[in-house]
Amino acid sequence: MKPISRLCVSGYRSLRDVRLEIDSLTVITGANGSGKSNLYRALRLLADVAQGRIIPSVAREGGLPSVLWAGPEAFSRAMKRGQQPVQGLVRKGPVSLKLGFSSEDYGYAIDLGMPAPVPPSRFDRDPEIKVESLWTGLVLQRANVFAQRKGPAVSLRDREGAWRSAFDSLEPYDSMLTHYSNPRDGAELLLLREHLRAWRFYDHFRTDSEAPVRRPQVGTRTPVLASDGTDLAAAIVTIQEIGAKEELDAAIADAFPGGSIDVGGADGHFEIEMYQHGLLRSLGTSELSDGTVRYLLLVAALLSPRPPPLMILNEPETSLHPDLLQPLARLIAKASKQSQIIVVSHAASLVAALRDAGARQIVLTKQLGETVVSDDESPTWNWPAR
Repeated sequence: MKPISRLCVSGYRSLRDVRLEIDSLTVITGANGSGKSNLYRALRLLADVAQGRIIPSVAREGGLPSVLWAGPEAFSRAMKRGQQPVQGLVRKGPVSLKLGFSSEDYGYAIDLGMPAPVPPSRFDRDPEIKVESLWTGLVLQRANVFAQRKGPAVSLRDREGAWRSAFDSLEPYDSMLTHYSNPRDGAELLLLREHLRAWRFYDHFRTDSEAPVRRPQVGTRTPVLASDGTDLAAAIVTIQEIGAKEELDAAIADAFPGGSIDVGGADGHFEIEMYQHGLLRSLGTSELSDGTVRYLLLVAALLSPRPPPLMILNEPETSLHPDLLQPLARLIAKASKQSQIIVVSHAASLVAALRDAGARQIVLTKQLGETVVSDDESPTWNWPAR
């Protein structure tokens, strides 16, 4: 699939209606509380659809009532001008949380709503999947949909353009991506599911003194760094053996002039060894600063021998010394040639360096509790109807 071009969220926390144009490298920034973390969480929810985890993920956030946009369905002009107090108006649409994205190849959207009160259930805080749609191209239209789910029914369009019923009893907590994707007649659903499952998220690696990454770990081939980074040493060895060893060495030298890393250990256990200019011996992972360990983790993630279609880095600057932000930006820019990358950051120097490297910059602000995109026109987008 081609890189994502549009990302849209409606009804999730402060994201009442956010529509973004994104590039192969995009940096999302804004003041604290502007909604950056909510956008990151929304991306994780999208990925969770393909894993069959979106309902439990919403439950971990307190259930649908806790994650829904808490303001009015829409703001009147008088409310925006401060001439009228913010208040709820007569709703025009159902309560819903909508997530969607599109590329030049495919588009996908899902609409979650309140569960039906009958029959009664102890799981009444779980959302129900009301609608899903899969289409060709950037914008959903009547003629380009080829798979849709409304309530329990899934329909597919055949090669002649005719609709046929594929399934009529899908549970409201199951997605058509996980329960009706197969090579025979749901190949597009299968392709999209695997695409979403390949997305990678890296968010606040543990680097404290008790973090597992600071202890020797049993080594096994690791083309993809784990989300918690515990297999760092094995990931480094994998890059050295089947990946871009020269790029790895260059990334370390760029951040730590005169420095290098290797991996030692015994009895099948691996441990990072770092050599720094002026020292007579190498330093083990337990001796390195939090920022150094975090930078090594980011290097291993970005130089993966198995690049993902999309990688999302949430505040990668955490605990990094300012001198490391320029090398990190250069590394991210190089990695964006192999994977689409979204960086969520409030570090001005990192944002500026990524922008200089060609990244699209998206600035989020808050107005009346709502996250809005500064100085940007929202792209055209249509949500599937219930």
